[in-house]
Amino acid sequence: MTAETELAEQPSTTDTATPAVRLDAARLSFGDRTLWQDLDLEVAPGEFVAVLGPNGSGKTSLLKVLLGQLGLGSGTASIAGSPARAGNPDIGYVPQQKTIDAGVQLRGVDLVGLGVDGHRWGLGLRGRAARKRKVAAAIADVGAEKFAYAPLESMSGGEQQRLRVAQALVGDPKVLLCDEPLLSLDLANQRLVSELIDRRRRTHDTAVLFVTHEINPILPLVDRVLYLVDGKFRIGTPDEVMTSAVLSQLYQTEVDVLRVRGRLVVVGTGDTMDVLGTAGAQHCHGATVSEIGLSDAPLSVAEPQSSGVRS
Repeated sequence: MTAETELAEQPSTTDTATPAVRLDAARLSFGDRTLWQDLDLEVAPGEFVAVLGPNGSGKTSLLKVLLGQLGLGSGTASIAGSPARAGNPDIGYVPQQKTIDAGVQLRGVDLVGLGVDGHRWGLGLRGRAARKRKVAAAIADVGAEKFAYAPLESMSGGEQQRLRVAQALVGDPKVLLCDEPLLSLDLANQRLVSELIDRRRRTHDTAVLFVTHEINPILPLVDRVLYLVDGKFRIGTPDEVMTSAVLSQLYQTEVDVLRVRGRLVVVGTGDTMDVLGTAGAQHCHGATVSEIGLSDAPLSVAEPQSSGVRS
């Protein structure tokens, strides 16, 4: 355990359960660059962990390690007690919302079906019947019955992302890995997709690792935060990690965390897209404002203290 690690207590209801996700002394490097090391993390069944940090800090790479697509330089990674590997049926994966190329003849129901058998050939008649039931149930779970048989290219981004959630859940996974699933969605669809994922983890005890630049839409849902910056990290509840003192230490510069009408605003990280979601923030000698959903007008950089409470 390093000084950068602050593990919150696991919920008492899952203290004796096998962790859904476990990393022990994990190190990930590319050449001479180490993204993170000595990372110890246990995610309990049903726990919601947000993974935050600037671009290039290793957030998506962490998901790739758990998906078996990247190997650790040292340490171990496991899913539900077994070593992380490719093609693990205990994992569901929700990617970013992506533009569907015109002319792609893929319906929503076809996309969800790939979550059942996209990795193998042939099912037989019995397999087809079971597949149909699973796909229909997953589509119903996300409320997508009305548009599931339409071509993907005709759907809105929110509709497509609901079906990607269904695809991730159709195999009844123990762990849901989400790689910026709210990107490019409007606030209403951010809320809808977040609530679908939260409902699943509460009803099925599915653990969630949620990589995002936009914490405010999921802030009420998050149990803990893993914040990665330049090889350093902190782990704890949002109140423990999302503070001026902690982020200033991680970024090695003065950072202010403000609370405005129940939302978080970060000033000073210098990221073009901060953890709270506004792209293209203005950087002025270490003073960058990042916020999401506060109002239509931008928050003033000149008077941050008058706009909220510093944490």
